[in-house]
Parts: sequence; structure tokens; C-alpha cells
Amino acid sequence: MSLQSNVIPINIEDEMRGAYIDYSMSVIVSRALPDVRDGLKPVHRRVLFGMEELGVSYNKSYKKSARIVGEVLGKYHPHGDSSVYDTMVRMAQDWSLRYPLVDGQGNFGSVDGDSPAAMRYTEARLKRIADELLSDLNKETVDFQPNFDDSLEEPTVLPAKIPNLLLNGTSGIAVGMATNMAPHNLNEVVDGISAYIDNRDITILELMQYIKAPDFPTGGTIYGVQGIRNAFETGRGRIVVRGNATFDTSKTGKEQIVVSEIPYMVNKASLIKQCADLVNDKKIEGISEIRDESDRQGMRIVFDLKRDAVANVVLNNLYKHTALQSSFSVNNVALVKGRPMMLNLKDLIHHFVEHRNEIIVRRTQYDLREARKRAHILEGFIIALDNLDAVIKLIRESKDPNSAQEGLMSKFNLSELQSKAILEMRLQRLTGMEREKIMNEFAEIMKLIEDLEDILAKPERQLQIIKDELTDIKQRYGDERRTQINMTDEEFSVEDMIADDEMLITVSAQGYIKRTPITEYRSQSRGGVGSRAVATKDDDYTEHLFSATMHNWLLFFTERGKCFWLRVYAVPEGSKVSKGRPIQNLMNIENGDTIRAVINVKSISDPDYIDNNFIVMCTEDGTIKKTSLEAYSRPRQNGIIAITIREGDRLLDVALTNGNNQIVIATNTGRSVRFEETRVRPMGRSAAGVKGIWIDEDIPTEKVIGMVCVSDPEVQQLLVVSEKGFGKRSEVEDYRLTNRGGKGVKALNITEKTGNLVAIKEVNDNNDLMIITKAGILIRTSVAELRVMGRNTQGVKLIRLKNESDEISSVTKIEKEPEPEEVEVLEGAELTEGVVDTTNAVTEAPEGGEETASEAASEEVTEE
Repeated sequence: MSLQSNVIPINIEDEMRGAYIDYSMSVIVSRALPDVRDGLKPVHRRVLFGMEELGVSYNKSYKKSARIVGEVLGKYHPHGDSSVYDTMVRMAQDWSLRYPLVDGQGNFGSVDGDSPAAMRYTEARLKRIADELLSDLNKETVDFQPNFDDSLEEPTVLPAKIPNLLLNGTSGIAVGMATNMAPHNLNEVVDGISAYIDNRDITILELMQYIKAPDFPTGGTIYGVQGIRNAFETGRGRIVVRGNATFDTSKTGKEQIVVSEIPYMVNKASLIKQCADLVNDKKIEGISEIRDESDRQGMRIVFDLKRDAVANVVLNNLYKHTALQSSFSVNNVALVKGRPMMLNLKDLIHHFVEHRNEIIVRRTQYDLREARKRAHILEGFIIALDNLDAVIKLIRESKDPNSAQEGLMSKFNLSELQSKAILEMRLQRLTGMEREKIMNEFAEIMKLIEDLEDILAKPERQLQIIKDELTDIKQRYGDERRTQINMTDEEFSVEDMIADDEMLITVSAQGYIKRTPITEYRSQSRGGVGSRAVATKDDDYTEHLFSATMHNWLLFFTERGKCFWLRVYAVPEGSKVSKGRPIQNLMNIENGDTIRAVINVKSISDPDYIDNNFIVMCTEDGTIKKTSLEAYSRPRQNGIIAITIREGDRLLDVALTNGNNQIVIATNTGRSVRFEETRVRPMGRSAAGVKGIWIDEDIPTEKVIGMVCVSDPEVQQLLVVSEKGFGKRSEVEDYRLTNRGGKGVKALNITEKTGNLVAIKEVNDNNDLMIITKAGILIRTSVAELRVMGRNTQGVKLIRLKNESDEISSVTKIEKEPEPEEVEVLEGAELTEGVVDTTNAVTEAPEGGEETASEAASEEVTEE
């Protein structure tokens, strides 16, 4: 019964949860993650401290590794001997650490992955740079904690004059988190820390001017700076590293690829085996033999090529299919005050500087205490020398040391420490020369005390000491970069993989968008009925149609005055007859808002381009606004306000200008106004704009249908198109130049036959027209076929509508193809799928009667 009464029921789920959390915290804090201050995990710290305690510093003789491992195991790290030995071995490998901390003698493994010799065979001592991690340990600079059995004390962190975490990096897998930090060059890191000390507000981009990239011990070349920038800015990034290879010719005349450096953490033997397997499987062609000619002088992997092999192609295949090109995934997780944190470059430097500042303060406080203690003793010596005869007499007359000490303290007002030092003073210190030495030492000690007090009082001096110490370390241990950086050849961007081909962008009224290669469209003669271009719903039709190249930016302006960005290559590709994809899937357009205008922009990052170009907007009620393109150069996922739209109005058209164009605005009633762009001053992005054309309030249906920005009136002409397919080309000068906000002149003689005006474009002989109806019928025709005619005319038929209810929906111009394919409409031709035969179709004649479409299309219709 007594045994049963001692049994306490425990929920196994709670017990496992608690035990696993304890285990996780132990792994995170005491095993896998480094401390941000000295960059060491506990096992590394204990190995270095144990070697320091054993006296195997850089200027002492080597000691057996087994003895060092035993020292560390027995005193500080009660785990397996292999964990301690493997840790010490890695700190001695110059291909694992950028700046090794242990000087090994014997077989410490190889870059081929060979195991080191047993610890009874190898010997080791500390490297000189390791002394910089351990220096000032005896000056109470860091806190100590009891070891595993409370018999000794070990440091919780090392003083670390060098930023070891940045210099050597680290890797580790904890529970639920991991770390993988890259090594860096000491010269660059010191320069970066000095720059940070001089300017605490320095940005990471400015720090990258000093610390350019990781510097791996095995060399290689880093390709692309975006991964470096991500790693430095966020603590996470993917850095692509290639082995360095050169082309050579053997004595027998064979062409060779010689690899002299491989990526960090790549096993050379495994790399050669991987290459050999790929050659045997014929996945890499052109290699006849692979040899490892590495020796003490350096690495040398030779690939003998076949006679017909192209060296560059073979090397690129090696980069693509083998570890000769690898990626290093940076994950900067370290312990900050006992907690794991993700750190960027500036954070790492900040925590190191804070640590060094604390070390210097504690070291200075220790030195000040010791200096004051020594000064106190020297003061006692000086008092004794000044009263030498009386001191000697008192000592001689005292019966024992204690009474002599008490006598000195009472008679000469000395402290216990001073009187004890006087009694222990050797007789030779009583000579005149020794007295002078004591006086000089006292003067120096007082100067030192004054200097130490000044250091403690002035934080700027503490920071200067950090800089001075780092500069000294740079002079003693600094070396050149081993890893090259290919700044110009960045990682392939999306643009690098996409040809800058011309595309036709189609946006329907219900918001479906697609891009189609412009070569899919055939050129037809004027007056043809065209081919089916878009498969739309019964209640949908194409609203926007324009050409753009794949690398362009598309700026989408909505009816409510918002602007969204999209790259052309991000628009889904579709065939001529495909519907496209909903634009809401590509941009966060609000419900009820629709795309009203789209313009092509070559770049939104080139300052010369965005500062010298303007966005000109026109609304349906005749308001016009001009804003610098720079205001629209910062894409946001949810868009920005492009123009403030007044109630009852909506954005209609947008154009990109250079600031010196002429603007033509036209209404659906056939009126148009032409004025200089300079009459519209640049405004802020959210401004509402000014009046561009007068709208007759007595005509409720009158509204603006388009705006044109003309850059060269002598070369360009104006094209107007009506609802019923009539259009004409006129000289710009036919439209009288007036002031902004005027009534304007007649652009098209509106009749029932022509219907209202629907489009106005600026064109020249090098343009083709793309005209599309609400039924989805599209025709492409050359502007050169339209002769220039007077302004006050009805124009000619551009496209014959299949039925009376169909109307022109959208008109755009494109650059004429160098040799466009001409499609002839033959008499008696059969109907083909997607194309309407127009041979014997009948259209309305200007003066009654019936004509074929070709005849009607060739006759100009003028106002009677």
C-alpha cells in the first residue's frame, strides 16, 4: 500500500509536451545555435577555453589531440569524445573555416571528405587569431558560470575582439529552426564595422559598399547580387556560387577544362564522381576523361574534351547539372540574449559592437581597479621611503610582524594593504635608484588612472578603441578576397529569359485580358470584313486593343482614377480567338471599377526617362491633367490614386508625352479642340485637373470620346472613326490651334449614316489600323491606303458591319510590318471558318442604289 501511495498519476501528453519543450530549448540554447556576440556554440567555446587553460597557445608547442579532448571532456563538455574532436578538427580545416582557429599537425581530413586521423595521432594548438577571441578573459570582462559538476567555472561568452560570426559563419540544425551563416572577408568586415561606428544610421546598401558579399574559404565566384542583397537586408537569401574554371590545352593538343576552385561545402571527390556518372549516362557530352591532379600546391580537376566538343558548352552543362554550381542558402539565426533571432547584416554588426563596448568598459573598470590598488601601494612605499629611519626603527623594535604592521598603520596612517606591502618590501628597494623607479611608476600609474577614467566617462573614446583594435587586427590578419563577385552577370531575370517581341494586348469590356503575338494577324485590304479575332460572350466586347513589347510596363488606369502596374510578359498569352483571363486575377481592382485606358511605358526605373516624360489624362467631361511619370514609378500591389475624379465623371483616356506635344480632344458630336500641351501645367498625382474642352450642357449626351497627343504635326495626321465604320485621315494643321477649354472645330460631319464619333488617333503612313467591333470582328488595314482628305467630310468606309446593330468598339494603331502578308478577296470565294466573304455583299451607296463593298469603300463621301 505504501508503494502505491507514492505513485502519482501524470497525463502522458502533458509529460511529453513538457519534456519535448525542455529538450528543444536545450538544443536551441546549448547546442545548435551560436551566440551573436562571439559567434560560437557552447562546444566550440569550451574547446577554445580548454585549450587556453591547457596552455596550448600559438607560441607554445603542440599537444596531442587526445589530451586536449580529455581536458575539455573532463572539465567542461561531458558528451561524446567524437563531438569534441570533430569540433576541434573542423576549426583546423582551412576549407571549412575562412579563418581557422586551431593549428593542427597531422592528418586533419581533406576537401575530398576523408576522415581525420584518430586523436591519438594528431596534435594541435591554438592559432594566433584565436588569441583575439580569448584575450582579456582574466580581466573580468565576461561572466563565468559553473561547469557541469560545479567544480570549475567556464565563460558564458568569449571577449571576442574579432567579429567571428561574420568572419567564419556557422551552421546548425536545432528543433524547429536552423542556422546557416556565410563567412566574410576580415578586411571588408572591419571596414563595415568602422563605417557603422561612424554612422549608426548607415543603411544596409551603404554597408554593402564595404562588405560586398560572403567570402568562402574555397573561393569560387558568386553570380548575381540580388541573393546577397536579400541575405544582407533580411537575413535570408540564396547565393549562387560557381567553381572557377579555365580552358587549357594539353601537351598532346587536347582541349581541357581545368577547375581550380569549387563552391563552398562541396565534396571534391563526390563532385568528380557525379561528373563521371553524368558522362557515362551520356547526360553530358564532349568529355573523354576526368582526372584529379590536386596536390599541395592547390586544387586541379582536369576535364579532357573530345575533339568535336565546344568547351563553353561543356562547361555550361557542368554548371547546370553538377555541384560545380551550387547555392548557399543564408539563414542568419543566432542567439541574442538567449533568444534565437533572425538577423540582417546591420543587426550582426550592431550586436558585435555592443558586445565589444561592454567588454571594453568592463576591462577598463578592471584595469582602473588594479591601477588604483597599485597606486595605493606605491603611495605607501613613498611614505615609507620619506620616513625610512623611523620605519626601520619601528620594525626593529616590534616583537612580531603583526605588531609591526599595526605600528606602521597607526604611526604613519597607512592602510593594512600598504603596511603589509612595506613589510614585504625587499631591502634593495631602499636604494636611491629604486626610489626613483617607484616615483616614476607612481607618476605613470596616476596618468593611467586619469586615462582610464576618461575612457569610462566618454563613450566616443570607447568606440574609438573598438575601431583601433579592429584596425590592428586587420593589419595583422587581413587578406585578399578568395571568392570573386560577378556583379554584371546577375542571376537570370525574367526579362533575360523572354524575347522582347511585339504583342497585341486585348482587354474586353467585362475585364478579360490576353496577349497575342502580332504576327498572328494578317493584313487585309481596306473595306474587307476582317477575321474573327476574339471569342466573346454575347454581352461582352473588346474595349481596349493596343500593341506593346514583352518587356514594357503596362499602366492600367481605371474609370475611378486608380493606376495599376503589370509587365507585358505577365499578361496571359492567348490565341486570336481565345477569350483571355479575368483581369481581376492579375490586379486588385475594386468591384464596380473598370479599366478605361492603358499605356505602355519602357521603364519605370530610369531617372532620365521618368523625369522627362508626363502622363496626360482626360476625363469624359473634358477635364485634362498632366503629371510627371515619376509619380507613377513606384508600383503597389493595390494600385494608387492617379487622378481625383469628380462625381458623375470618369477617366476616359491617358497618353504618355514629353511635355512639348499638342493635344487634341474630340467629342462624340464631332467637335475637337487643339492646343499646346504647355498650356497645361504639371500637377500632383491626386489633383483633379483643369478644363480641356467646352461641353455643351444643352446636349446631355455630349461627352469626350478621345484625346490625342501629337508630337510632330508635319508628319502625323489625325484619324477619326465613327460608330458605323466611317473614317478619314486629315492633316493636323486643318484643326485650328486654339486655347485650352474652347469649343473647337468640326472633326467629322456627323450624320445618321456615320453615327457618332467613337475614336480619334494620330497616324502616319507607317501605321496599320486595328479596328474591332462589339461583335468581335477585327480588321487590320494600312493607314497608307487612306488618302488624306478634308476635315469637314464624312470620310470612307473602313470596315463593313455585318448587321445594323453592330458598332465599332475600339481602334488602335500599330507599326506596319516590314513585309505584311496581303490577303486578296477573290470573286466567288468560298466562306472559310472565321472569315466572312465580302465579294457580293451589298452596302448603302452615298446616293442610293446598290454597290459592292469594294466599290463603296473606294469612294469618298462628302457633305452635300
